[in-house]
Parts: sequence; structure tokens; C-alpha cells
Amino acid sequence: MDLDLLHSFVSVVDAGGFTRAGERVHRTQSTVSQQIRKLESDLGCALFRRIGRQVDLTEDGERLLGYARRMLALSTEIRETVSGKPHLEVVRLGVPDDFAVPQLTALAADFATAHPQARIAMRCDLSVQLGRALDRSELDIALIKREPGAGDCLAAWPERLRWLRGHRESDKPLPDPIPLVVFPQGCVYRNRAIHALESAGRRWRIAYESPNIHGLQAALEGGLGVGLLAERCMTPGTQSCDDLLPPPAPSELALHLSPLAGAAARELAQAIRQFCRDTIE
Repeated sequence: MDLDLLHSFVSVVDAGGFTRAGERVHRTQSTVSQQIRKLESDLGCALFRRIGRQVDLTEDGERLLGYARRMLALSTEIRETVSGKPHLEVVRLGVPDDFAVPQLTALAADFATAHPQARIAMRCDLSVQLGRALDRSELDIALIKREPGAGDCLAAWPERLRWLRGHRESDKPLPDPIPLVVFPQGCVYRNRAIHALESAGRRWRIAYESPNIHGLQAALEGGLGVGLLAERCMTPGTQSCDDLLPPPAPSELALHLSPLAGAAARELAQAIRQFCRDTIE
């Protein structure tokens, strides 16, 4: 395989488009496009779906991505080992938007300071996106909200889910249908909320949707609706209304470590494991 073509391929994925990928690899957009066409021709399959200026990976592209990252990492390791230069390990960390992001960011920053040969690349996203990135070998470590016991992981902790609404709504009856304040589709909490309501025969509607926890908290405090969130997401402007709504199915927070993770990633994962144990338990 031509490593130069693989480098351009990975750059398009990471940058989210051909123009930004060209900026990363110091080539024009047309050159990057030609390289991708050459790679697709060599492999005999399409790697991207092009929708206007957006590009999405095909199934073949998703399969190639993990191999491409490993080959590029191995190539770098070979050069550093043979040349005698110190090895720089990039540790790719993914965390959900609603779990102690400031504290985890500080933990990662402190780790990077104490480990000068480790470079942290941190991503904050929905668990469904982090899970897909982990499957595509785009992350070394990931904290993911999931179904209890859904596969192997480094560690897992049960979550305390609460129905929440704004303090100003506390003396008002819940409307029918229930206005829901939720994360986008694919979120475990959203699925739990809808399933609980439908199982109890309660009607619902989506009143507010956001991928950002601060947006959901603002919507709850403002009285736009009711949300099902982890207890840690309660704010002074919200309160529990568990007594008015059916209990949700359990959920858990799981810490995943890629089998391809290096020594620095494994050490950081253990530090995050201890942090989660202290925070949740």
C-alpha cells in the first residue's frame, strides 16, 4: 500500500473534507482528490460518499480506516526506532459531553505535562459517535454511556438517572403530551425516556433537542420540558420529578480501551478509571 495515499485518506476523514485535508497535508484540494481516486482505483471500491461539500465513509472506507491508521502508526514507529529518536505517542481520548468534562480535561492536561512523550488528542461527543469512532480505531480510550453489560470494557459503573424539570414548574401538573428535552437520536437517555413513557401509556413530544448538555440544562431551567439525565447533571435551577413519571431502565457508563492502545494510553486509562471510581462510587 502507498502510505502517502493512506495519509491523504486519513486526513480527509479527520478533517471532514478534501479542502481542509489539503491544508493538513500541504497539498491542493485537487491533488488530494486525485490521490483518493487513485486509492479507490487500486482497491477497486469507493471509499467516500460525496454529498455536496460533505463526505461520508462508505462501508469499505470504514473497514480501511482502522488498517490505514495502524499502517501509518507502524511506519512512524519504524522510523523512530531505526533513527533512535524518542517515540511520541498520540493518545486519542473520547468523553461524553455530560460527564465531568472540565475535570477530565484537567486530568488529561496534567497527564500530558507529566508525560512529555505523550500527545493528547481529546474529543467530546455523543456516546453513539464515540462508540463508532472506537470501532473504527479512531480512539484509544473512550467513556461511553451504554446498555448495562453490553460487551467487554475496562470498567463500568451504573448510572443514576433522574427525571428533571425546572424549579419554576414544580407546582404545575405535567402537560399531555410530555414535552421532552433530549439529546439527538442514538442517545441512551433519550431511548430510555421514550421507552419508559410509551410502556406506561404516556404520550410525548420532542420539545427541545441539543447535543450539548448546557443547552439541555438551560431548556429545563427555562421550563421548556422534562428531561431524563444522570443525577450528576442536576443544576440549582432544576429538580427531580421522578414521582410523576415512570422509572427508566438502567444505564451504565463504560470505560473502553482499544486493544491497539500504547503504553501511555493504558496508563491514562487507569488514571481515568480511578477518577470515575472516585466520582461515581
